[in-house]
Amino acid sequence: QVQLVESGGGLVQPGGSLRLSCVVSRSIFSMDDMGWYRQAPGKERELVARISGPGNRNYADSVNGRFTISRDNLKNTVYLQMNNLKPEDTAVYYCKTAFRGYDYWGQGTQVTVSS
Repeated sequence: QVQLVESGGGLVQPGGSLRLSCVVSRSIFSMDDMGWYRQAPGKERELVARISGPGNRNYADSVNGRFTISRDNLKNTVYLQMNNLKPEDTAVYYCKTAFRGYDYWGQGTQVTVSS
């Protein structure tokens, strides 16, 4: 069993920044892809960013150049640095990993971008 706990969400004005954290209950050293997803009201959950074990990164076109995903294997934590936030970034953000054939999700953290 793997637990993921996200934090760092909140209310921010357009153009502002937030850093999300996802703490995993076991070592992520052997976990390959870890990702951040988001789901806005009335929309499907979508991939925001993904990072592999060796550190290869992929981003959704809508966030490329504004968001940065990183991982700290010693702290069992994955981060999402979000800069120049826009109202359309408003969503619940979820952390996800896969371990021994199963997908595990966190409970989500709300990000609201509004003036």
